[in-house]
Amino acid sequence: MTGGTPPPQRQARAVRLGPRSVAALVLVSAVGVAGFGWPFLAPPDASLNAHAQDAPWLFAGVLVLLVAVVAATISESGLGPKAVAMLGVLAAAGAALRPIGAGTAGLEPMFFLMVLSGRVLGPGFGFVLGSITMFASALLTGGVGPWMPFQMLAMGWFTMGAGLLPGPDRLRGRAELLMLAAYGFLAAFAYGTVMNLAGWTFMNTLASNIAFDPDASIADNLARFLSYCLATSLGWDGGRAAMTVVLTLALGTPLLKALRRATRRAAFEAPVTFEKGDGVSRPT
Repeated sequence: MTGGTPPPQRQARAVRLGPRSVAALVLVSAVGVAGFGWPFLAPPDASLNAHAQDAPWLFAGVLVLLVAVVAATISESGLGPKAVAMLGVLAAAGAALRPIGAGTAGLEPMFFLMVLSGRVLGPGFGFVLGSITMFASALLTGGVGPWMPFQMLAMGWFTMGAGLLPGPDRLRGRAELLMLAAYGFLAAFAYGTVMNLAGWTFMNTLASNIAFDPDASIADNLARFLSYCLATSLGWDGGRAAMTVVLTLALGTPLLKALRRATRRAAFEAPVTFEKGDGVSRPT
């Protein structure tokens, strides 16, 4: 044993986004925006079918683009097999958490895990993780339907947003937890609002004055949609937001440490190099 100060522990860094990863994320997000927002993007006289017919095509497009995101991320950041295995483990854990609440009053514990994972692993890895987790949970719970590709996109955005929060390498402790809790609270409502677009157009216009009306103006449909959100999902979104905040504050510190430790061991960054000092080679 030789004396001297031990080398500092290597910081866990999020998976870096290269130009190809960014391009793939922008493309899949553009497809998602078009898939969700066509009631507001299309003119009032456009004859468009409901999402039940659009969903298979959207699902196929999302899968292709997800493969592109994964391929671009692996090629640009040097993800190894340990990192890919970690993606599978986190997706399986998130899928297993979803049935615990079974969606009761919006109490869905998987959301806090997605927030913490996206924070540690970065936006690109987070988007893929969120989408794959929702896909796996749909298979696990039998929730496969025309809504599934929309859930995959919405959860991908939810997890990606956590990876875009400021200070990923510097902010730690209670300040980081409060930021993640605040993000989880707001993003839980945003997730519910976005998902409402996938079901809103199924309502019969004659049955409700808050249903989507293809002959109405964009402003009128926007007012109808906001009324629909307030009447149908506000309570569920509130339960989801509250649970995400509580679990983030209660379990965030140990889980963030565990995720960062696993990230270092999975070697997300460039290979370790060595420098000499005092006659001893140390990893940098």
